[in-house]
Amino acid sequence: MRRYDDSVDVRKGRVPGTGGVPVEGPEQFLWKGRLWKVHAVLAQWVETGPWWQSGGVQAVLGVESGAAAGSGAATAVRTEPATELLTEREVWRVEAARGMAVDLGRGVFDLVFDWTDGSWRLTRCLD
Repeated sequence: MRRYDDSVDVRKGRVPGTGGVPVEGPEQFLWKGRLWKVHAVLAQWVETGPWWQSGGVQAVLGVESGAAAGSGAATAVRTEPATELLTEREVWRVEAARGMAVDLGRGVFDLVFDWTDGSWRLTRCLD
């Protein structure tokens, strides 16, 4: 699978999910000026942000993040917002083909919806 970090425009709708049961998910997406039609959702899951890189975890591990160690660092950890734990993104693994035709080459794509800013990105592709 090739990795990407490309912005895509997504139109949601009813698409066949696993077992043929329709789900509300990405129906079409525009990537690099080309329209892709989703024929099936192969999987869908939610990922949390990189909590292991947060200031609180770094303080527990005794790793300094540029600040001097001591009581000031401990205070900064207590007042730091825990946004790393609240960051979530939905990953949709879909099978899609270019355009509206069914018989053009299909591929498998990972489309990611980021809840923090409402954006969609294409992160992986196997075509």
